Amino acid sequence: MDIKRQIINRLNEAEYLTGLELCRIFSFSRQALNKHVKALVEAGSIVKQGRTRGVVYQINSKAKRSSAEKLQRVISLQGTHEDQVFGEINAVLNVKRAVDKNIYDMLYYSFTEMLNNAIDHSNSEKCRIFISLDRYKIKFTIRDYGIGIFSSIYKNLGLPDEDSAIGELIKGKTTTMKERHTGEGIFFTSKLGDIVSFRSHGLSLVFDNIRQDVFIQKKRFTEGTEVNFEMSRFTKKKIDECFRQFAPEEFDYKFDRTRILVKLFHKDYVSRSEAKRLISGLDKFKELVLDFKDVNSIGQGFADELFRVFMTANPDIRMHITNAGEPVRILLSHVVDNKINGRLTID
Repeated sequence: MDIKRQIINRLNEAEYLTGLELCRIFSFSRQALNKHVKALVEAGSIVKQGRTRGVVYQINSKAKRSSAEKLQRVISLQGTHEDQVFGEINAVLNVKRAVDKNIYDMLYYSFTEMLNNAIDHSNSEKCRIFISLDRYKIKFTIRDYGIGIFSSIYKNLGLPDEDSAIGELIKGKTTTMKERHTGEGIFFTSKLGDIVSFRSHGLSLVFDNIRQDVFIQKKRFTEGTEVNFEMSRFTKKKIDECFRQFAPEEFDYKFDRTRILVKLFHKDYVSRSEAKRLISGLDKFKELVLDFKDVNSIGQGFADELFRVFMTANPDIRMHITNAGEPVRILLSHVVDNKINGRLTID
């Protein structure tokens, strides 16, 4: 068992323990103990009280729930308002008092945005909601029984299949109801949680922000859409910081920046048509970050379409290339037009 988990378990059994007592329990030197308790204090798992020889450690009261508190309901989506549903959850679980404000703000935003998607887009009569708060994490699931998120996107946008819909979804600003939605809710929710997944039919799109990765899984067919959201109760992340990252002041706080993990589309790129598929819809943004991690190779036609044709046709867009391997860098040196040099950077 991880030593930090053992320290927490011991502190759960006692009201508090001194540093000397912890040293004796675990046969630690003071230096070794300080390394572990400092990390736990910074994470918000435990608190340190007193000074010098009078220091004691105890579980953070905001994290001290003996077991997970849960709420599960099946609700009708007809005439439902997402803020009222969250208000009922807050009343039952006392969420606002149980967690810090930054966590409450992110939870409120993410839950209400995802429930609103089910209300407006799913064509489902009912929805199952589940939310739990334990000592370390907050989780929620929203499951409808409607048309399915990827199916809805690919049919309404005229895409070839549900895999293509995933490609559009991760770019941001994708919506099938432009008169009522900006398409930002899913994008920002996927950034706020530690792990956020969208499962529908035979596909699951997973955003793992702990590992800073996004991946697609093949799953058993399931009706409708299931959204799973998980977040640490000790995260220091703040919702306004996330908004500023992708909707910064320089863009008047509009959602004009996005990051694309290129490998999700292919690991090898050759043709212009593949480039066109990748950049479809990206002209809505002012700044693009293309992450080429794990991309094995690209072709001349692909590179020319992406780095010359697209950038020349969109003179207001800036592009930043990250994690590019040698094949990408070599082709860049051949296809980049001098006119776009100031708008394209590579790290």
